[in-house]
Amino acid sequence: MVLPKVPTPKYKAPPHLQWLKDTGKPVKTADGRIVKVMEFHHKNDDSVLSAWAKHFRNQYCRDEQIDALRKGTPHSRAEYLRNLRFPDAARPPGPSIRSGDFAEVLVSDYLEFTMQFWLPRTRYDRKAVRNESTKGTDIIGFRFADEGKVDPKDTLALFETKADLTGKTPSKRLQDAVDDSAKDEMRKAESLNAIKQRLLDDGKAAHADKVERFQNPEDRPYTEQYGAVALLSTPIFDLSAIKTTTASAHPKDRDLTLIVIHGKEMMALVHTLYEKAANEA
Repeated sequence: MVLPKVPTPKYKAPPHLQWLKDTGKPVKTADGRIVKVMEFHHKNDDSVLSAWAKHFRNQYCRDEQIDALRKGTPHSRAEYLRNLRFPDAARPPGPSIRSGDFAEVLVSDYLEFTMQFWLPRTRYDRKAVRNESTKGTDIIGFRFADEGKVDPKDTLALFETKADLTGKTPSKRLQDAVDDSAKDEMRKAESLNAIKQRLLDDGKAAHADKVERFQNPEDRPYTEQYGAVALLSTPIFDLSAIKTTTASAHPKDRDLTLIVIHGKEMMALVHTLYEKAANEA
């Protein structure tokens, strides 16, 4: 198989990722695995939040499409996004879907801009029901050892995220992420097919071919990297709860990356980001 020479983008990290810091204090779990611990120190910086809001909005709906999509509805751009695209701010399960989507997008940014994976970003713009999570693997990233060629060192990243931004007791969401990640080996084929189909629908055949490279590991082997990430509010970040995490039942436990991210007033940040994304459309 010869891959089309569509270079994997190498973007400079957006400003909001500067708020994501590795604490340098990893935690060891009950079964001896290392968990990277990161903190998110967000600030009330309007220019950074506005740029982030635009990036966030375009996960759900590209700016150049909003007017065509809202045509025929009674909605302004902001109303269209609030009422038809974004998870509801107050009506359940909208808030929990918001926090889950936020976590996925933030971790996607980390994979793309820090770990330098290519992410097609097709997960949210085809949502049929705004107050539901998209099925399949949360985050899939692609890294090519040599552009234009198939190489066993090419890497497929499959990450699962879980968020708890409003809880009041120590969270074990990292264990939930590990348990969900254990399913990704089985649903990988369906998730890759969904990404490929969306790229073809968008007329991006060359990008679809890059996804196709990973659909037959028997004939075209590659490296896999699995990940489980928990995004927590700082008040429920608890080292003892994290240490109880076990991945011994994970089918790809040797290829599993564990990360916990925590920050203060994270749910307030989520709502602020959605509001800016709507109001500034």
